[in-house]
Amino acid sequence: MQTSDALNMAMDAGLDLVEISSNGTTPIVKIMDFGKYKYEQKKRASEARKNQKTVGMKEVWVKPFIEENDLNIKMKKVFEFLGDGNKVKVAVMTHGSKKVLARGRDAVPELFARIMEIVGDRGTLESKSKPDERTKSIIIAPAK
Repeated sequence: MQTSDALNMAMDAGLDLVEISSNGTTPIVKIMDFGKYKYEQKKRASEARKNQKTVGMKEVWVKPFIEENDLNIKMKKVFEFLGDGNKVKVAVMTHGSKKVLARGRDAVPELFARIMEIVGDRGTLESKSKPDERTKSIIIAPAK
């Protein structure tokens, strides 16, 4: 069948002649309602975006010498964020205090170890800040 015959058939049916592939010696065409096809593609893409899960990043700030009760309150917030499916960045304020600068080198890793012990199997450690960064932090991802 010639392309002109197919074009006449498509016009008689009130449809469009759409080229599928032009790689071979003869082009491959399809008779369809192109407007309806584009509409269905748009609907499928919209549905895929709607069902897509986005992971947000929440942040919780703590001090290196935080009291136990204050840490428990912060951890409740961390558990709430993890329960919603968000990643949590726990950042430690290490600048400004001479006490922090003098004793803070050991306090921050100990605090992070304590936090991960409290988190347990509810979350996994995803990354740590680099040793030379001013603000120390860890990122906790929700457990799968």
